[in-house]
Amino acid sequence: MKRMFERMHIINVLLILVAGIINAIGVTMFLAPVSLYDSGISGTSMLLGELTEGKVSLSVFLIILNIPLFILGLRRQGRKFTIYSAIAVVTYSAAAYLITDVLPVDVSFASPLAKQDLFLCAIFGGIISGIGSGLTIRFGGAIDGIEVLSVLFAKRIGISVGTFVMIYNVILYIICGIASNSWILPLYSIVTYAAASKTIDFIVEGLNKVKAATIITENPNVICEELSRAFGTGITVSEVRGYYSGNSRTMIYIIINRFQVSMMRDIVHALDKKAFIAINDIADVFSNTPSTK
Repeated sequence: MKRMFERMHIINVLLILVAGIINAIGVTMFLAPVSLYDSGISGTSMLLGELTEGKVSLSVFLIILNIPLFILGLRRQGRKFTIYSAIAVVTYSAAAYLITDVLPVDVSFASPLAKQDLFLCAIFGGIISGIGSGLTIRFGGAIDGIEVLSVLFAKRIGISVGTFVMIYNVILYIICGIASNSWILPLYSIVTYAAASKTIDFIVEGLNKVKAATIITENPNVICEELSRAFGTGITVSEVRGYYSGNSRTMIYIIINRFQVSMMRDIVHALDKKAFIAINDIADVFSNTPSTK
């Protein structure tokens, strides 16, 4: 079992490395050459790179802006998530540097594949970068720190994670329009954002960032203790009975975000290998009282 876990760990790292490279291809070979903007911290890095007239590259801004956000989310998201995310960002940054400054690929004025067709660049840049982001999320990390920031602060200001990300990107594109004195590129960048978002949803296999986990177990106390310690969220416990077996079990109900699904599964199965886990998408969560453990 330990060897299997170690093998899965290595596979996750390898796939996250691949995801970082894919994301870099989408951004540097489709978006950046025609001055389209990615979303989140990646788009912010592209804007700052333009404002500094290339004196500080996209690769540098990616690390400067993303790594502190992942460290900020370390306690909430866990060590494994933070390490995976850091690997993804460093790979993305390194691959972007290789494509733009080392490899014999001319991305200075047009996309090597879509030339200067803004619509093709927006669509395929969004899809390819979305594949990279989606793979990173699916295998335990994140390639953009804005997702982590949204998980940390969205609930505190009374909005959903998705709304937080959308507001950030709308503000980003408005600033891009003002900075470039043109609204054509920011408007096409919205097409990129839409294509990337739908691609990420498809890769992750879920349209919602919030999940509800139902766990049937014989070891509820120790599992609840570990879940509460790991996520700091409310947990509902009730006694249930199997219809055919007639055996009594305990049902645990907990709401988590999509980055925490893998961690939750590992915690539960480490404490009860026979535990039954069902995960459902949650559209919205409303509460008038603080969560209690």
